[in-house]
Amino acid sequence: MALDPNENPNQPITKFESMLKTDDVYFFDAEDFEDIIHHYLNHGKISLAKKAIKIGLQQHPDVMDLKLLDVEVLVFENNLEVAEKMLDKLQLLDGTNEEIYIQRANIYSKKDNHEAAVVLLKKALELTEASFDIYALLGMEYLFMDDFESAKSHFMKCVSYDEQDYSSLYNVVYCFEYLEDYEGAITYLNDYLERNPYCQVAWHQLGKQYFSIKMFAEALAAYDFAIISDDSFIGAYFEKGKVLEKLGKFNEAIENYETTIKIEDPTSHAYLRIGKCHEKLKNDDMAKFYYYQTVHEDPLLDKGWLAITDFYFKKENYERALYYVNKAINIDGENAKYWKKCARIHAELTNYDEADFAYKQTVDLGNYELDTWLNWAEVVTNNGDLESAIQILLQGHEFYPDKAEIQFKMTGLYLMVNDPVKAQYRFRKALKLDFEKVHYFETEFPSFFDSVWAQNIIDTIRKASE
Repeated sequence: MALDPNENPNQPITKFESMLKTDDVYFFDAEDFEDIIHHYLNHGKISLAKKAIKIGLQQHPDVMDLKLLDVEVLVFENNLEVAEKMLDKLQLLDGTNEEIYIQRANIYSKKDNHEAAVVLLKKALELTEASFDIYALLGMEYLFMDDFESAKSHFMKCVSYDEQDYSSLYNVVYCFEYLEDYEGAITYLNDYLERNPYCQVAWHQLGKQYFSIKMFAEALAAYDFAIISDDSFIGAYFEKGKVLEKLGKFNEAIENYETTIKIEDPTSHAYLRIGKCHEKLKNDDMAKFYYYQTVHEDPLLDKGWLAITDFYFKKENYERALYYVNKAINIDGENAKYWKKCARIHAELTNYDEADFAYKQTVDLGNYELDTWLNWAEVVTNNGDLESAIQILLQGHEFYPDKAEIQFKMTGLYLMVNDPVKAQYRFRKALKLDFEKVHYFETEFPSFFDSVWAQNIIDTIRKASE
């Protein structure tokens, strides 16, 4: 039975959805249509929003706000050219409507022209007193432009307008963090908490700032206040656990991580942290149990597989470590961390061909860390291919031209292939880059270090620097 259009006058959404199920046509005020459309947009139901816009414009063809909502959906769906043409027509009808400038700004933002978007949003600010949403949009545009100071000031205005606007509060703190102004964030959050002493979100963020500057006692206190404000706030328990880990209080940390599991469904991150704590406490069986739980909960969490692998690696059970890192690679063969760990394990097992291949995969997948090049060259050297080891180090030198370790290692390799001229060049360069790291060469190539030519160069460089 169709819903009587006079029933439930305060429920336009229910009435609208009932109308869609029948051939009846109900009349709605334009304001009701706006509420219906906003409801669907807020819940991501774009097709229903479009239906409401279409029917709304049929019943109220001259209502500007409905036409602007039509534009908003067009922008959302990237129909930018159509949206711009509609805005041109609407601006001829009402050039003082701030929403026109907001939608034009959204179009420019979609085109990555954030400077133009800012200009239009500032124009919109001049046309309205209801500026809260515009300040939020300006803040986002400044974030896109990496202008964190401007973004921060605009998000602060949003918070001052509505202190329950936690999205803007998070953005303010994010800007402080990006600027590495942790003291500024602490001052801002403490001022906010003076006005909102039971805001668990602010206490939680304050704890993170204290943690960043290693003020662990203050961080613990902040998380405790967050929990007092909301004893079901999982984030506070989890972050408190991390602080307790830093303080070496592993049993207390476990209690906090376990609390997060009791409050809500278990997470792989909580299992991982519990496993780490048990490993620190030498509870090996419990550590393994929670590591296994970690990868069972989220097979794609690389930290879980690496934790199991590292556990066996530290125990020098390389065969077991290899088994688990290979399982990880089978799940995600594009993960450079897995291949790097695989290479280290093969090197320990003296499987140099396999280690060489794993390091090549590591680099091909974008891991260019210094120790990757050094260890790869070491593996290839142990496999007897000195020329390839030199080539690997030359590649590494392109990424780390100022690192003496690469120069010292090349020195030794050039000596091993009987190229003393290049060896002396690299040795002098290494000493000039970082004389204090000459011990690296002494440890790697003790016989070369003790040679007359090496000691002469060391003495010459030392005297020149005095």
